[in-house]
Amino acid sequence: MEYVIDRDKVRRVMEQHDIKTQAELAERMGITKNQMSVLLSPKGNPIKSCYQKLFDTLSVDPMEILMPKLDRGDDGKARIRKKRLTSCTEDDLCAEFVDTSKVEAQRRYQSVELFAGAGGLALGLEQAGFKAVGLVEIDKYAAETLRRNRPGWNVIEEDVIKVAETGILSYLPEGCGEIDFVSGGYPCQAFSYAGKKLGLEDVRGTMFFYYAKIVEQLRPKVFLAENVRGLLTHDGGRTLRTMLDIYEAMGYRVETHLVHAVDYGVAQKRERLIIVGIRADLDLKYRLPKVYAKKLVLRDVLKNVPISEGETYPPKKERVLRLVPPGGYWRNLPDDIAREYMGKSYFSGGGRTGMARRISWDEPCLTLTCSPAQKQTERCHPDETRPFTVREYARIQSFPDEWQFSGAVSQQYKQIGNAVPVELAKAIGLSVVDVLNRAEG
Repeated sequence: MEYVIDRDKVRRVMEQHDIKTQAELAERMGITKNQMSVLLSPKGNPIKSCYQKLFDTLSVDPMEILMPKLDRGDDGKARIRKKRLTSCTEDDLCAEFVDTSKVEAQRRYQSVELFAGAGGLALGLEQAGFKAVGLVEIDKYAAETLRRNRPGWNVIEEDVIKVAETGILSYLPEGCGEIDFVSGGYPCQAFSYAGKKLGLEDVRGTMFFYYAKIVEQLRPKVFLAENVRGLLTHDGGRTLRTMLDIYEAMGYRVETHLVHAVDYGVAQKRERLIIVGIRADLDLKYRLPKVYAKKLVLRDVLKNVPISEGETYPPKKERVLRLVPPGGYWRNLPDDIAREYMGKSYFSGGGRTGMARRISWDEPCLTLTCSPAQKQTERCHPDETRPFTVREYARIQSFPDEWQFSGAVSQQYKQIGNAVPVELAKAIGLSVVDVLNRAEG
């Protein structure tokens, strides 16, 4: 898979570093404006060593600002259709977006969620105007979190495989009526390619199959499947391509969009790939939520955070991280300490900006993971030399303080790190409400 620089992402990172122009970026890198133009050209090759200056100057891992170069066949057509790869940037036409501040559900739309986790997506959808009539979640701690916060929700603590094979309708309240919307984020798994075009039964055994099977059983007006950015390039793009072909064969018009949580009221640089399917008979177009004007930073969301438990660093790591300033990472360490701390990673390629990383008050947090103290993805507090606490983690994921998590501290971190940020879920939910409102006529 070939890659090119994603100019929109470069602009976003430049803003975070208060770099206003490409000329200023070129000056910081010690290159000419013409050289900068070449670096950002679609014909550039980001694997070449000269690009390391760009990654280092912006303090980013290469994959944070790279995107797949579309493969083209002998007919010149992109293998993955361009409309499916739209990213939500302010440069796009206004017609492609909906102002969610003006969207209100005409009625309480009914939804079913699969792989529900700790409720980030479900809570955001509830705030957008949905009534969850079923939430499938096999993890006992996450299921308990859902029940603890919403005793009235129908939490189905069961394997989605069994639910699909038994039939989702047998788990829903009797007489609940039509399901308007199905959502969920299934794992990214490869398929065995026996031929050029696979049908739904050909991918049996994958979580995608069971998600799609439940969509087939319910025939909702709209479905949403969310996933990691890596699905774009998984198996050279063939995995995503097969999913989209199968959804379309099921009678849905499908679009794929890469959304950024920081665009929708979340103080976090978190990306999610969303697949939105609208039943073909409705003949409606999906519109992404319009990007919010204000971009939140850590300072905006970590005011007066309730005291809670949290992990600590071992003494050796704490001594190292004390030397890192807010917004800094391993490159800010004295070279001898960096070499010892990094080990073999010191000599590997890429920016490795998650290592020995202390977040600044004046930037969005890097993507939260299931553990706040892993060496490759450290998220150190701006002032104190410690990982973020559970409640700080929850704030960064835009959970309200009253949303409580069940299980040990490690389980709580895992639930929060795996969640869809609530505010992102609400924005996407309102964009789906926009479709359903139009379907009502």
